[in-house]
Amino acid sequence: MSQPPVLRFARPELPQSGVLVVLTESVETLPSALPIDLRGGLEKASRLAKFKGKSLSAAEFVAPSGTELDRIILIGTTTEGTPGEEDRLKLGGTIAAKLKGVETAAVWAETIDPAALADIGLGILLRSYRFDRYKSRKAKPGEEEENGDVEATITFLTADPDAAEKAFAVVREVSAGVVLARDLVNEPANILTTTEYASRIAGLRDTGLEVEILDENRMRELKMHALLGVAQGSPMPPRLCIMRWNGAGNDEAPLAFVGKGVIFDTGGISIKPAAGMEDMKGDMGGSAAVVGLMRALAGRKAKINAVGVVGLVENAVDGKAQRPGDIVTAMSGTTIEVLNTDAEGRLVLADALWYTQERYKPRFMINLATLTGAIIVALGNHHAGLFSNNDELADRLLAAGLATGEKVWRMPLGKEYDKQIEGKFADIKNIGAGRAGGSITAAQFLQRFVNDVPWAHLDVAGTAMGSPSTEYNQSWASGFGVRLLDRLVREHYETR
Repeated sequence: MSQPPVLRFARPELPQSGVLVVLTESVETLPSALPIDLRGGLEKASRLAKFKGKSLSAAEFVAPSGTELDRIILIGTTTEGTPGEEDRLKLGGTIAAKLKGVETAAVWAETIDPAALADIGLGILLRSYRFDRYKSRKAKPGEEEENGDVEATITFLTADPDAAEKAFAVVREVSAGVVLARDLVNEPANILTTTEYASRIAGLRDTGLEVEILDENRMRELKMHALLGVAQGSPMPPRLCIMRWNGAGNDEAPLAFVGKGVIFDTGGISIKPAAGMEDMKGDMGGSAAVVGLMRALAGRKAKINAVGVVGLVENAVDGKAQRPGDIVTAMSGTTIEVLNTDAEGRLVLADALWYTQERYKPRFMINLATLTGAIIVALGNHHAGLFSNNDELADRLLAAGLATGEKVWRMPLGKEYDKQIEGKFADIKNIGAGRAGGSITAAQFLQRFVNDVPWAHLDVAGTAMGSPSTEYNQSWASGFGVRLLDRLVREHYETR
């Protein structure tokens, strides 16, 4: 794996080596603390290069004589209106792209406040991510074998380095959660089996999380036959993993986050087309977001009680696999007619949601799942689908999405859609009537297993994997949901 750069903070002073990045709104607003000769040379060169300071624009120059620097890069920061968190992430991502391959660099950011600098640092870390652990590094003729990436160091030059370091310490842990989520989604299913996934979750005990793992026998005792039915066609045994963070210092009911963890989805007997099936290693993207979020909350010592629950299965094709027409009984006692074995994620979540609300009596439940292709038809890859039985929770998620750039769009629920999942031979069926409104009928199915708990369902099929590249994400797996939910927790539920 590539190594992320080390970020440091120091008072403004012209570096003695490496690359200097100067953040500026225009040529006329270059930092006054820069040496006069250097500032004058940059002003002249910038005008010749027609650098105007527009947001994310850049101009690069060879360092003038009289300094020990290699290069100087100007990056524009002028935006319309007040820059938000995503603007700062994009700026950080742009800095990281310009510094690719550089071992030592400094960023002159004297007038930028510490919280904003922390966001820029987060953008640098997220853009620097690469999933390359399975690529062979072969030396070119005449070169020594490469043993890994050289660790780069980027120093922010700021008026208040202590405050900046304190702010960055928080987002560093959020970054660790996003990176963990990306790693999990990017892993191939022959490596990240259900048991290996559970083992990695168990390893998070080192962060302070309490971890409990239910095996197949325990789930059978709990009558989780909806989840078990999905898993029965695979040699990989199912697991239900529970992560608890008790950071509030009291017995307050937890916030609950539930994730679909289908490590690979063939579609089962209702098998998927071969083209693109390799992407189904990412069908556990919802669970990865939950695991990454819990890692972030523990890492930054969030003052909140939270529980994360993920159901881990493989939906495989085998003589023992679940068949279309089978009827299973969920933990709730609801009978389900399985008309399409490729609508398996909702079966996993049915038992996971019921278990969570029954055992933990949470303040709310939010589940994340790469649940339907229909949500991609509706929203493309720029928004996750949001379904909720609670307007306040939905509004808070919408606001957090706009702030972080992990955007969601609210979709409808209603009795008309609910009727479409009424079963002929069982209480309900696992698909609606035809293809129309497929993401909505899937949400209606999930709502049957939440009782009166405030609940939101995020369909992240279009955003957890294969989403468009951005200035701060060049990975197939985006880690979508970690920053969104961390922002939700920090702004509305965490004790101050």
